[in-house]
Amino acid sequence: MSATPARRILAVVTLLALLVLSACTAGPALHVRRIATDQPAPAASPAAPSTSPSPTTKPAPGSLDWYVSQVPTFPEAPPPQPVSLPATGAAQFWHRLPTDQKVAFITIDDGGLARPPEVADFIWRAHIPVTMFLNSPAAEEHDVYFRQIMVAGGVVENHTITHTSLAGWSYDRQRHEICGAADKLEALFGKRPTLFRPPFGEHDATTLRAAHDCGAKAVFHWTETVHEGKVRYQTPEKVIQPGDVLLMHFRPALMDDLLAALKAIHRAGLTPALLEDYVR
Repeated sequence: MSATPARRILAVVTLLALLVLSACTAGPALHVRRIATDQPAPAASPAAPSTSPSPTTKPAPGSLDWYVSQVPTFPEAPPPQPVSLPATGAAQFWHRLPTDQKVAFITIDDGGLARPPEVADFIWRAHIPVTMFLNSPAAEEHDVYFRQIMVAGGVVENHTITHTSLAGWSYDRQRHEICGAADKLEALFGKRPTLFRPPFGEHDATTLRAAHDCGAKAVFHWTETVHEGKVRYQTPEKVIQPGDVLLMHFRPALMDDLLAALKAIHRAGLTPALLEDYVR
């Protein structure tokens, strides 16, 4: 073989070696570009959890969240034991439901004066069982409001048409007030009232007979009133007893009244319950 072909072969071998070396050094750079252009970038590593607690924002006093945060934790209500009703031609009258179970009952009257807008949400979030004794004109005018409370767990009952003292009236006049309201409430809400509260608590034997004839099983007075966030006791014990009935009204301070009632019931070692579960 001559020198010239040998040199050519050596030159080709050297060139090939350089190309291989160039490819080996360029490979990683090409690989990085493929990740950047052809594949999604990997997610960043999560930050390590903080060892110090994050600050919590306390609800503003007077807000719905604040009211909910103030509600005490109650023991679970016992399975209700309904009371016995006498088989007479008159509705039973009670100041306090005759039960030894550790429960008390929240009732709200009227409906025409004021309707705080957050009441339904408060009742829903705090799981407050309430009975509403409504005047039928207010119920008709503000039926959407009271439906919202019903959805939250409230029940509508009867408080006459005109909110007038019934004691001393004739049977026909009392029956008109009670039955007329019951008819309207049934038409509005799809359920006939079975409980009745006479305005101002004033009643006579005729009231109990007319209430019975209009579909009421029982007529209720009360054992405590709640107004502007203060519980006013009607008995010397100054503590809520099992079966007590707390009265409040649809007034501007109803949120405060509900909260005060719940705290008083809790202090007494009782649990709020639904009145209708005990009178069937």
